[in-house]
Amino acid sequence: MQVIVNTDNNITLSEDTIAAITAELESKLAHFSAHLTRLEVHLSDESAGRSTGGDIRCQLEARPENRTPELATDNASTVDSAINGATRKMQHVLETTFGRADQHKGASSMGGVEPR
Repeated sequence: MQVIVNTDNNITLSEDTIAAITAELESKLAHFSAHLTRLEVHLSDESAGRSTGGDIRCQLEARPENRTPELATDNASTVDSAINGATRKMQHVLETTFGRADQHKGASSMGGVEPR
């Protein structure tokens, strides 16, 4: 899974910070890495540098192989908080997406075990 971090003109990140963000996302989404070709991180300051609280936006775009992209977004007062919030949401989206894909049509709700 390739991780790409993009920022707008109002957010500046060092190479070390980008590497830390990449490592954190790879770790938290490792369970889904076999299904994902790319994860794009879009960070923006919605208030263009003014401190208004909750103005940092993180949008995660997961690109599953042979499927449509999945999105998760969170707004917070810091880059770290926005990334953490969007990551939690993305984990839920991917669990739902791949959980559904793993269920076979007509299987019972007992994990594939037929009732007696």
